[in-house]
Amino acid sequence: MNTPGDWRKSSHSGPGDGDACVEISDCGTHIFLRDSKDPTAGILTFPTGTFTTFVEDLKAQLRHS
Repeated sequence: MNTPGDWRKSSHSGPGDGDACVEISDCGTHIFLRDSKDPTAGILTFPTGTFTTFVEDLKAQLRHS
């Protein structure tokens, strides 16, 4: 598995310097997520297809809340 390289912040980071968000790194076969406030705390890793399903499920939950 590839390792995270370039990290980018969510487009929904909020005002200012965007401290309240997640950062993402796409390595082709896997997606890596970390907390921008504490990037050394840990990284979540998803196979690309699983991440897509995860995001779609989150969107559906937000629409129904």
